[in-house]
Amino acid sequence: MARSSHYVAEQLELAHSDAASLVMERGAAAAGLSWPPAPFAPRDAGSLRERLAANPFLMAPMASVTDCAYRMMMRAGGAALAYTEMVSVTGIHYGSDKTWSLVQPNVGEPDLAVQLFGADPEHFREAASQLGEHVGERLALVDVNMACPVPKVTRGGAGSALLDDPVLAARIVRTLREELDVPVTVKIRIGRVPDHIVGADFARAMEAAGASAIAVHGRVASQMYRGQSSADAISRVVDAVSVPVIASGDALNAARAAKLLKDTGAVACFVARGSYGDPWVFRNARRILGGEDALEVTPEMRLAAFRLHVRLLGATGAHIARARSLAGWYLRGVPEAAAWRERAMHCVTLDDYLTLADELEATL
Repeated sequence: MARSSHYVAEQLELAHSDAASLVMERGAAAAGLSWPPAPFAPRDAGSLRERLAANPFLMAPMASVTDCAYRMMMRAGGAALAYTEMVSVTGIHYGSDKTWSLVQPNVGEPDLAVQLFGADPEHFREAASQLGEHVGERLALVDVNMACPVPKVTRGGAGSALLDDPVLAARIVRTLREELDVPVTVKIRIGRVPDHIVGADFARAMEAAGASAIAVHGRVASQMYRGQSSADAISRVVDAVSVPVIASGDALNAARAAKLLKDTGAVACFVARGSYGDPWVFRNARRILGGEDALEVTPEMRLAAFRLHVRLLGATGAHIARARSLAGWYLRGVPEAAAWRERAMHCVTLDDYLTLADELEATL
């Protein structure tokens, strides 16, 4: 099915303009961020384990969050690699314009990881064969989501439902390995329910199928995001496989991200919710891991980062409504934060958000 449309053409035009890079170049320093970011280490720089260990803090894939504006902010904050939102291989199979828009990198992104989800190996094969057209040489790796606990994903046999079908999961990994010349990784949970923990056995099966790394969230799917993530359960997966393991779960700030890495023995660590309004979390986690103090993030830096991120939404063609979530995240910790966040809920345009930021700054 043809994927050409005015929508896709507009997205591609925005992605290939230099507007977002200019926004970053002009605003990153005031927010205490760095631009351009260092690319993920190239394949000739060593094994995937060595490349992950060189900068072990990664920006996790998050549905409806990790668009290219978000990825650029987190890379500017020191994330070694940033992931797309979950991309449906079934959507790709049916030629969904919206699905392909999730994959398209902005010209300012040095590279990215694409996370795919689905349950049909042939849909994965189709997706893999077309990724080069949309990402090209900037494709760092492809990850398969075998962790998502949301019913609308698991009802179709995808996400964490694959934990109950390691044979199918292995077929998906082998199919991608046949089509791609970049690492194929998987993201899993330790099980679907508390009385049936399968993390270590499932990870061994994925390694045998050819997975280059395993990302492990230390909760069972039935927990959703409640309760605590188990570092011990992640450690058991680390001990079970020889491929690198990426720890995931409850890395809610820089100190906890560094601790998760130490406690699990994993090679790298995903930061997901801990990056909300905190692009500095990646650089600070590395500092803490190295025995240094985290850098202070001032209210002025928070405001500068908020402005920068909102401008990026405009430069990348993202819907400005996403700025409401950004306001809730970035304005934490500023004086009278609750009142300012409430005001942000009534903003409609890019200028509304920038005016709010100017007015807030005048009170500091």
